[in-house]
Amino acid sequence: MRDGQGRVIDYLRISITDRCNFRCLYCMPSEGVRLLDAREILSYEELLRVIRVLGQYGVSKIRLTGGEPLVRKGVVNFIRNIRAIGTVKDLSMTTNGSLLRDMAPELKAAGLDRVNISLDTLDPERFTYITDKGNLTDVLKGIESAVNAGLTPVKLNVVLTEVLTEKDVLYFIKLVYNCPIAVRFIEYMPVGRCGVKAGTGIAAIKSMLNGSGYGQLEPESAIKGNGPAKYYRLPRASGMFGFITPISDHFCQYCNRIRLTADGKLKPCLLSDQEIDMKAVLRGGGDDRKIAELFFKAVQEKPVRHRLGNNQHGTGLAREMFQVGG
Repeated sequence: MRDGQGRVIDYLRISITDRCNFRCLYCMPSEGVRLLDAREILSYEELLRVIRVLGQYGVSKIRLTGGEPLVRKGVVNFIRNIRAIGTVKDLSMTTNGSLLRDMAPELKAAGLDRVNISLDTLDPERFTYITDKGNLTDVLKGIESAVNAGLTPVKLNVVLTEVLTEKDVLYFIKLVYNCPIAVRFIEYMPVGRCGVKAGTGIAAIKSMLNGSGYGQLEPESAIKGNGPAKYYRLPRASGMFGFITPISDHFCQYCNRIRLTADGKLKPCLLSDQEIDMKAVLRGGGDDRKIAELFFKAVQEKPVRHRLGNNQHGTGLAREMFQVGG
């Protein structure tokens, strides 16, 4: 289905929970957080119904997000049921990776295609500082397990906040040389009240990589996925680097996605407060046609582009990142 700008909308990102076993600086505020009651969150049956209906209108790509999606009970069986829907051609997940060590094989067996893993440093102390309670070893074991299970290509999402250092970048270079993964540097999007500031820019990161002594970045063809990253490879590296620029060089003209929050709101744009209440229809006796109509409304109301500027350190958006799913 196309929106008013002619963009084909075939990708649904579903937040299945707002809960997380981490509390990353740029995602969840340190205080004043109200988590949803279980009754407020869409059930797996409700989510499957939405996926089935939207599949009739061209939505063939599904990504599960959170919070941390792997903390919700029953997620493996949910994935198995999604995979059984014939219209779903691509099924992926964004996770912090802490639970992947044990879960990766069964996730793959259930039908998950691949994972993106949020990881902003390879220094154990800095990792604990950023995540509040995370253990870096668990995540590294999770990455290894995901690669071995075939949840590939495994992509690491590194958010460019003021916390990132040149030492972190050098750590990631070594990781990419030894492991067939994609490390993606993402410009910080100042959503909500977290108070973190943007850090090193994409141009400076590229300069660090080119000056690292490992050779010069060479453009790489796009890899499997639905995102806007531009990929590069250093000579003889096992993996590659990606760069995502939602602020300095937005890619809204190519946006193909709609988001569904854990509490049942359709969001035409991540960086907007605009929401459409799907849960009210699901729990109010609405038929499948009504579900489709709300999807049509979300598609047609997608903005031309977001309105964030390069110098903003806060958006005033009602939701925090953990409540949207990124």
